[in-house]
Amino acid sequence: MLIDSHAHLDNEKFDPDRDRLIKSLKQSGIELIINPGDDLASSIRAVSLSEEYDNVFAAVGIHPHSAKEMDDSTIDILKSFTNRKKVVAIGEIGLDYHYDNSPRDIQKEKFKEQLDLAKEVDLPVIIHSRDATQDTLEILKEAQNDKLEGVLHCYSGSVEMAMKYIDMGFYISLAGPVTFKNARIPKEVAKAVPMDKLLIETDSPYLTPEPHRGKRNEPVFVRYVAGIIAELRGITFEELATKTAENIKRLFRIE
Repeated sequence: MLIDSHAHLDNEKFDPDRDRLIKSLKQSGIELIINPGDDLASSIRAVSLSEEYDNVFAAVGIHPHSAKEMDDSTIDILKSFTNRKKVVAIGEIGLDYHYDNSPRDIQKEKFKEQLDLAKEVDLPVIIHSRDATQDTLEILKEAQNDKLEGVLHCYSGSVEMAMKYIDMGFYISLAGPVTFKNARIPKEVAKAVPMDKLLIETDSPYLTPEPHRGKRNEPVFVRYVAGIIAELRGITFEELATKTAENIKRLFRIE
């Protein structure tokens, strides 16, 4: 059984068939998924899904795109969700300098606030970092203590940078791009990350892997991510599935 460590099943693209899809996951070999929020509304939807379905767990957080929408009450609202049994992380949070949908100084400020929240409530973080490698690393170093752990989701950086995050205790998660034919760096990362620090995900409905590029991504497609990584590492699909599931349950403290 595989685990998809990052899927946005609350996204409107799943409105037509969400119930059917979630109920069919176990039959399709997907044990469970982690559904992170990216703003307050989606965090609320993620929590609701986790309470409706036994195979869905939630994370709550504000994506850097929406950082400019955070006000004084946002952290308190996020904190109020963290006592729910199936809320297992703060996320998806971080920095995105590719689109700059929020000013960079605001992104950094709100990223730091949410890292502080994660430490306060003792939950791991799910980190989004795009074209912001150095600032992400520096902010995490500044925030680091024995309570801060998490994952660099849909990791797109170098092997060297991945090792810096791993040295700080973070996990690295790979998604659909590792299956793309010209994805040299993600494939290098897939081979280099220590097995006990590797996670897999789909980031559904985005970043659909080969051979389904152009279609809506779904948690069941995490099998293609697992397949290519197992091949690259010279291990069996079953070994990859088992180990990444163990890692996901360890990080998010799922029994």
